[in-house]
Amino acid sequence: MAGIGKSLRPDFPILEQKIGRNSLVYLDNAATSQKPRVVTESLANFYQIANSNVHRSVHTLAERATDLYERAREKVAEFIGAEHPSEIIFVRNTTEAINLVAYAFARSRLAPGDEIVVTVLNHHSNLVPWQQAAAQSDAKVRAIPLTRDLQLDMRTAASIIGPRTKIVAITHKSNVTGTIVDVAALSRMARQVGAAVVIDAAQSVPHLPVDVHQLDCDFLAFSGHKMLGPMGIGVLYGRRELLEQMPPFMTGGEMVLEVELETATWNDIPLKFEAGTPNVAGAVALATAIDYLSAVGMQTIAEHEKVLADAAWKRLEKIEGIQCVKPSLGSNGIVSFSMTDIHPHDVATILDSEGVAVRAGHHCAQPLHKVLGVPATVRASFYLYNDHDDVDRLVDALRTARQFFHKRGRSREVPL
Repeated sequence: MAGIGKSLRPDFPILEQKIGRNSLVYLDNAATSQKPRVVTESLANFYQIANSNVHRSVHTLAERATDLYERAREKVAEFIGAEHPSEIIFVRNTTEAINLVAYAFARSRLAPGDEIVVTVLNHHSNLVPWQQAAAQSDAKVRAIPLTRDLQLDMRTAASIIGPRTKIVAITHKSNVTGTIVDVAALSRMARQVGAAVVIDAAQSVPHLPVDVHQLDCDFLAFSGHKMLGPMGIGVLYGRRELLEQMPPFMTGGEMVLEVELETATWNDIPLKFEAGTPNVAGAVALATAIDYLSAVGMQTIAEHEKVLADAAWKRLEKIEGIQCVKPSLGSNGIVSFSMTDIHPHDVATILDSEGVAVRAGHHCAQPLHKVLGVPATVRASFYLYNDHDDVDRLVDALRTARQFFHKRGRSREVPL
């Protein structure tokens, strides 16, 4: 199981390069994943044999492009367990998907005194749109806190989700701690009060088996670039009956059925939400990425990442000055930490000089970092092409960073 990384690595040409004199160890997968050769070839192949706009012409290339685009929609629907391809809206990314829901669904339904429930784990992309929606309607945003062991406080959640709750917007898997939220349990709470459930699945769909009906959500958003696909393509899943009720997010071409000089009527879903020329090549390449992931197996990927993260934690906890941000149930492929007296950006810079790519900062989760009591962390995130050698390289690079700054005295203090 833990050997898939080494066997899959040759499929990813970018991993063959060196950073300075060191071979690349890519551990910034929570930010974006690398792409296997079959995905980049799929992207290029579309432009070479099928490049045309979709749904608008009857010539061969247009029909070929439309067929590939709609087959990609079917592939996504099957991958996440949607009942019908029309429940899949292609967008640019998770951020756009959540904003679509906040504007087209939430704003017309919120009234003064209503509440939107979020969690402390939420990425800014699943927080700021709700702040804006609440401000426009004089509603209130309430947050579910964490327990001391970095799990979502479900007991408090049950007391927060109540008669005034209209939307429960949650992250499925934290991009900082790797904590996996019991979405199905929160959905049950939301159903009892008639609230809609919106899930940020940017960190779960690429790494775990995800089924929208098992989660019992109304909306679910994720990005292609975090799951071996290209940048600029993302997905919003929405319950069919809700999407049919919602007005369009953007207006213009393609999303209209009939247009007069003074009026227009909207197209059927999903086209109602896909104004203008879509990222057809991106959708086609995303379908190829899904084929690749499915061939490996999502459960296999999840178990592989957990093995590597657990191995990394055991090694990191032995290094002097490491302060771990570790949930009690494990990190699920994400390892975040800080080093005493050394700024996270300094740590990341030294690691980069050793060929190890990690992320340093607040990871678009500032409220969570305030709860953790640190302004920033270093994050190493694993994926299917990583292996135990990468864990070794991470640990060796951190020891190098510790030695470097000890020889030169303290690094600059981390700003509060």
